[in-house]
Amino acid sequence: MKKNVGNADKVVRILLAVAVAILYYTGVISGTLAIILGILAVAWILTSLMSFCPFYLPFKISTTKKESK
Repeated sequence: MKKNVGNADKVVRILLAVAVAILYYTGVISGTLAIILGILAVAWILTSLMSFCPFYLPFKISTTKKESK
């Protein structure tokens, strides 16, 4: 797996996951919406920890800095 998630992307993903957790624990979201957003939040955390997002592959997206030669 080649890394394709940069530092700024990681921060945004983690902040979104934290926002979903806060919305859930304060009771703003519940039911099906909470389940769907919870699954997304787990995916955001995992992809930020692995620095790899499989959804970026088909589009050849990479938010990592280019290596200088």
